[in-house]
Amino acid sequence: MDTNEAIEAFAALSHPGRIAIFRLLVAAGPDGIPAGRIGEQLGQKQNTTSVNLSVLDRAGLVSGVRDGRHVIYRANFEAVGGLVGFLLEDCCAGRTEACTPVAALLAQASSPRPDQCVE
Repeated sequence: MDTNEAIEAFAALSHPGRIAIFRLLVAAGPDGIPAGRIGEQLGQKQNTTSVNLSVLDRAGLVSGVRDGRHVIYRANFEAVGGLVGFLLEDCCAGRTEACTPVAALLAQASSPRPDQCVE
């Protein structure tokens, strides 16, 4: 990921409605959620949800796939990994002891919580 892609991703996430959608899709995992249900779950109007999904899609953070009459949206975990990698690319200038708190946070984030479904 380059600087411009990171800026676009952060800009897409810098809106309360869009970050709520993104977090909902991350929680849904690879199954994703139909576009209509996203708006229902978050209490957003259909046109607002559509615009927010478009912004997130253009930034590469989500993608939608048509399934019959529905469009199923999923978080793009590869893009999220690229964004985190971009942020941490030069972490601690090679001083691994200084990176320990960051590594611990990443490990904690990647470990499922007891209330999460593990397949």
